Amino acid sequence: MTTSSPTLRAAMGRRRALQALLATTCSTLAPAPFAQTGHSVRVVVPVGAAAGLGGIVGAVQHAFARVLGQTVTVDRQSGVGGIDGTSALVRSAPDGFTLGFVASSHVMCPNAYRTLPLDPIKDITPIAMIGNTPTVLVCNPNVPTSDAAEMLALLKARPGRMSYGSSGHGSLAHLDFASLLDEAGVKANHVPFEGIESMLDGLIGGRVAFAAVALASVQGHLKTGALRALGVSSAQRVAAAPDTPTMLEQGLPCSLAEGWFALVAPRGLAPAEVKRLNEAAQSAFAVPEVVQAMAEQGNRIRISSPQVAAAFIRAEVVSYATLAKKSGIGLL
Repeated sequence: MTTSSPTLRAAMGRRRALQALLATTCSTLAPAPFAQTGHSVRVVVPVGAAAGLGGIVGAVQHAFARVLGQTVTVDRQSGVGGIDGTSALVRSAPDGFTLGFVASSHVMCPNAYRTLPLDPIKDITPIAMIGNTPTVLVCNPNVPTSDAAEMLALLKARPGRMSYGSSGHGSLAHLDFASLLDEAGVKANHVPFEGIESMLDGLIGGRVAFAAVALASVQGHLKTGALRALGVSSAQRVAAAPDTPTMLEQGLPCSLAEGWFALVAPRGLAPAEVKRLNEAAQSAFAVPEVVQAMAEQGNRIRISSPQVAAAFIRAEVVSYATLAKKSGIGLL
């Protein structure tokens, strides 16, 4: 196995430092009373229902509505990189009635596409980082490997003859696997799909052999045996998948990034509304049923201030640019 370059190690170090910052910035503000305007709130989710972000929103929707005293509707707009849904979000009025959840793909798109209909920093108002989720390596159960170390050995023995899938060019699944291959000094073919659902169909059907995905996206398939887990990105084993060893346990560099998710609004949302919605998010994600549902999905709740969210997203754009360049992910 080759040693990763200083550039890649430095980029990974910055990412781990950002995750540590997020883990220690949970706000302790007491929930404020929320006005009951009677106006419904639309929450844009730029991924399909099978994605990990979809489960998070499903878990908190009703609690968020109770906290706000308003009806909360979920507008799912799946598409490659979340671009379609996020574009619809940023075109909306900054009045507090249209919000959106974004994930890691939000900051990776500038490193994958030459032209975008939005700016991932300038066109949003960050409200809060909500938390993070471990990434898990999975394979089709017909592939003769039981863990990540065996997977890399298999790829080394069959250079360029096996494939891995992603939910699209420049997605977290693409960058994670490309970074892992780069660090290990092995090769595999990338097959991009249009979204997580089609990628999982291709993986289960045998069109591709491997993938790196959010744990919440594949838990059901792991339980039924439709997919096999090979390793998880977290420092310790995850309670939601206790039998899956970490990459570190297998003596491998933990180059897989943990996914994250954030609550945002269109650019120009008034500071008072940002504060109100941040406090509402704190209250909604503290509801016991939501805490339990998030834990069952393997997610960790880490509610941050709007300021920390803004700084985190800006820094992630820079970190992913470094990783995308090092991993050879070109612009489309």
